[in-house]
Amino acid sequence: MQCMNTTAQKILITGGAGFIGSHVVRRMVTLYPQYQIFNLDALTYAGNLENLRDIEDAPNYTFLKADITDQEAINALFEAHGFTSVIHLAAESHVDRSIIDPLVFIKTNVMGTAVLLNAARQSWKGAYEGKRFYHVSTDEVYGSLGETGFFTEETPYDPRSPYSASKASSDHLVRAYHHTYGLPVVVSNCSNNYGSHHFPEKLIPLMINNIRNNKPLPVYGKGDNIRDWLFVEDHARAIDVIFHNGKNGDTYNIGGFNEWKNIDLVKTLCAIMDKKLGREAGTSEKLITYVTDRPGHDHRYAIDATKLNKELGWEPSLQFEEGLEKTVDWYLTNEAWVKNVTSGAYQQYYDKQYHER
Repeated sequence: MQCMNTTAQKILITGGAGFIGSHVVRRMVTLYPQYQIFNLDALTYAGNLENLRDIEDAPNYTFLKADITDQEAINALFEAHGFTSVIHLAAESHVDRSIIDPLVFIKTNVMGTAVLLNAARQSWKGAYEGKRFYHVSTDEVYGSLGETGFFTEETPYDPRSPYSASKASSDHLVRAYHHTYGLPVVVSNCSNNYGSHHFPEKLIPLMINNIRNNKPLPVYGKGDNIRDWLFVEDHARAIDVIFHNGKNGDTYNIGGFNEWKNIDLVKTLCAIMDKKLGREAGTSEKLITYVTDRPGHDHRYAIDATKLNKELGWEPSLQFEEGLEKTVDWYLTNEAWVKNVTSGAYQQYYDKQYHER
């Protein structure tokens, strides 16, 4: 097991202004004042520094604006700041967008990861004691499950979308740098996240926003696709545990042990929102609109997180319904945040993607 130096860490967190990344940055800045945390983000549509307004003045926090595919800029940042570890979350992550423009996903997720790996290798020059490159990935690299079974760390890769294929490629690169160059790496593959600060193109915030505004609730196909859901703060806690205690070269699956059909999830959100908004029960369900299923839509994901539990002692902290209530409350309280991130280009994308077909 890697023994991390807990006093002199200079941690580069990529994608730290995004949904999951902002929760990881906040946790690391708050819990580890002895660390210097560097948040690198290109601030594309899904990156928002408003997500970190509460810790932006912390003495151990620095924001760096850069694109992970810019090799010259990334190398210069490693040289200037002497990062001792990387937690790599920066990625294009929305399947629908990957179907529309796959090359963007290949550039960011594959080439961007390669640039970071090269920069770390060149900066650390084989002096790997106390160093770590942590690559955060997705359960979608495993493909689609039938009605039974779970993804484990030994499940063969079988990506079905340009997004998952690009993430699978980046996973393979990270492991290749470990085996070829001895780079100290860990990889985690996580199920669907939900919680505050989630960009509203994703299922749960999309539905919350549309219910509040009495807009149609677009559900792909019959809504019988199944996902395993994990509260984002539990994911951040898992990343913390794996970063500090994970074994070099190992992979850890992170899941919520919490499977829901999309249509059941949407109906549950409708019931919660009707209650919160003082509407008659069943009002929001009438907004459900079935739209043409997306190409290559995986039927079911389900993560077996037994290894993470047994080896590192992690387990989810919230029941799903409790987490949903907290998530709904955050979005209802932070309407200005939602309005800021759903203007302009987002609206054009939404209109194109979810029109009834």
